[in-house]
Amino acid sequence: MIKINLLPVREARRRENVRELLIQMLLVALISGGALGLVHSRLTEHLGRASARVVEMERDIEEFKPHLKQVAAFRSRKTKLEQKIKVINGLDRARTGPVRMFNELAIRTPERLWLTSLETRGTNIIFKGESLDNEIVAQFLRALNESAYFDNVDLDSTEMGKKKKGIKLVSFHIHATTVTPEEASAGGAG
Repeated sequence: MIKINLLPVREARRRENVRELLIQMLLVALISGGALGLVHSRLTEHLGRASARVVEMERDIEEFKPHLKQVAAFRSRKTKLEQKIKVINGLDRARTGPVRMFNELAIRTPERLWLTSLETRGTNIIFKGESLDNEIVAQFLRALNESAYFDNVDLDSTEMGKKKKGIKLVSFHIHATTVTPEEASAGGAG
């Protein structure tokens, strides 16, 4: 039998396997290092762009600060002007309100009914007057209730009044609340 020494072949194969393993590990390390380097360069580039955007935005903020102050001043002026317009409109309504209310009262007052007294306390109004009979007073009450300028119209009292020129008159006392038509429509819508 022939004896062959296989140790050098095994030794050579083992060295070859170790060398291949080292080469593979070196390739993996190079590829990993390259990938890490690429990721690092991309992150650095992204960070640089983000920093540049932050600097640009800060510069824009500084540039627009005077404009923001102007906008705040304009908003303040606008609010003050709107309040003034609201006051002016309220004064205009208050100025023309009584005229319109008296016109409405003149339109709604039936013939053969006379108002002898009209008293106001805030939005409350008290009518005193005379009529030929209670039916005319009832017509007056219905007319006031239909008006957009009067609300909560209620008859306080009626009584036989004085005799004038041979005719007995009925005295009445009515109270109501005055309303502007804008308030009436806003109250009905809510």
